[in-house]
Amino acid sequence: MTKPQIVTRSGWDRIRYAVIFEALLILGFGAALSGLSDSNIFRTGALAVVLSLIAMIVSVFYNYLFDQVDVRSGRVPTERALAGRVVHALGFEFLLVLTSLPIIMWWMSWSFWQALSFDLVAMACVIIYTFLFTLAYDRVFPIAQQE
Repeated sequence: MTKPQIVTRSGWDRIRYAVIFEALLILGFGAALSGLSDSNIFRTGALAVVLSLIAMIVSVFYNYLFDQVDVRSGRVPTERALAGRVVHALGFEFLLVLTSLPIIMWWMSWSFWQALSFDLVAMACVIIYTFLFTLAYDRVFPIAQQE
């Protein structure tokens, strides 16, 4: 008897995930950065949009690859255990720090250490957000598996 094939999210479902995730994050990120840096809300909002576009692109590919690792290991991605969800969120945020740090330094005219300090605090907040959002998304939009 063969094991049933594990069904993962479609491309459109991955795009829906990324768009909802980023829309909610832009609202919070732009306002928080404006308040913390005494910068114009339009400047920080524009930075939030740029970082969001980068994150959406990274998200689609990262989540696809992470799901493939789950499938190859015989795990259903939407039924990921707590440890798998923590690794998923940490890995995603680490990749985003690598891509966002140079942009934040340039956009905000900050030193490496200023940008890194901000990015690490933002990353800690976003890790929690990513964990909670993905858990909620998997519950609201589950993937039916073949019997």
